Amino acid sequence: MLGKVEREKLFVENGSILLEKLIASCSSRSIPIRSFSIEELLKATNNYDPFLRFHENGSYQWYKGSLEGRLISVKKYRNILYAEERDFPFTDMVICAKIIRSDYERRITLATSPHKCLETPSPVLVYESAENGTLSDRINASNPQTRPMPWKSKLKVAREIAHAIAYLHTAFSRPIIHRDIKPGNIFFDQRDIPKLSDFSMSIPIPEGEFEVKDDVVGTISIICPRYLAKGIVTEKSDVYSFGSLFLEVVTGKTVRELYETASARSCLQKLLYNGFTNFEDYIRTNIVKKIVESAIQAGEGEAGLEQQLQASQELALICRDENPEFRLTMIDVTKELRWIERSIP
Repeated sequence: MLGKVEREKLFVENGSILLEKLIASCSSRSIPIRSFSIEELLKATNNYDPFLRFHENGSYQWYKGSLEGRLISVKKYRNILYAEERDFPFTDMVICAKIIRSDYERRITLATSPHKCLETPSPVLVYESAENGTLSDRINASNPQTRPMPWKSKLKVAREIAHAIAYLHTAFSRPIIHRDIKPGNIFFDQRDIPKLSDFSMSIPIPEGEFEVKDDVVGTISIICPRYLAKGIVTEKSDVYSFGSLFLEVVTGKTVRELYETASARSCLQKLLYNGFTNFEDYIRTNIVKKIVESAIQAGEGEAGLEQQLQASQELALICRDENPEFRLTMIDVTKELRWIERSIP
């Protein structure tokens, strides 16, 4: 446990960094962000009980908790971060603050953190409860404990997340690029509404510009090739990542698994260097047939399912086109998904 003096010092240091970033990013309008003490969060999570941990990656861990009679989710960053990760919790809070200031009804599928604890080396963020797990949990075909997600539910979730990303791209004078759109970053709240989370890697595009250059961060298998090669971030970078996410939603397999199956090799990099043709051919000639057969076995093979799956896989592949100019905008992606969704009898 940190001593009182050290905690006060960290509170001042972290608070100063956060205030500076909020002033630079937001206007003077006040934002209702509440601070909690270390003791309050320790009590809320039973001293960060491992049994309450429900998700983690290399930078942070998520815990279930209870605070003031309400269920919460606590995002605890590792205390010792790599140099390029030190800004992650502050970026997360600043982007959340911008979203909080926007219209609530339009941000309903964006997970925001209005509360935090600044008494630790890396700030701890407090969210509404995400107790119903991640999208990754629900669509992972290799998990025998996971019930198959109905096709209609998959489309609905994909459309809602696409709308959330489109909102990030269009609601602000400086479009916000998420940079790590993947099933593991989509949580379901108590009402089972999907929430796009983790804005720690997000970056705004300067006003009047269409791109920004930055260090490459994110999950390698879903990163846009141009961004991976040159560090250039655009709205189409998120479109590519969404295409990867949607492909995983449709197939129940990660992009890495699909690449490995398509190439009949275990080395993803070899296929990447050989280009996109083999992968696209595999998706177009194998995936729909297998999914339709599985759906029929599960009693879900309604009329038009095959056409909906074909339209969905083509949309995913267009989003993942090697040439950014051929990819749709997220607004158009949302429209396409709504059209596919409405075509269900």
